[in-house]
Amino acid sequence: MAVDRKAYPLRISAAVLEAMQRWADDDLRSVNAQIEFVLREALRKNGRLKRESSEPVVDDED
Repeated sequence: MAVDRKAYPLRISAAVLEAMQRWADDDLRSVNAQIEFVLREALRKNGRLKRESSEPVVDDED
C-alpha cells in the first residue's frame, strides 16, 4: 500500500534542527523521518491520530 505524502516547508530553529539530527542519527533515521515519527507519536498520545493496524513504516527517502 502506497503512502500519500505531501511536501511541507518547515521553518525550524537551528538548535531544534541540530537536536533532531542527533536524535535521528541515534535512531538511524533521516531528520525528515524523525520529525514525522515524533509528530505521529505526539498525535497518537493526544488522541488526534488513531493507530492503524496496517500502518506502513516510514521510508527513509532523504
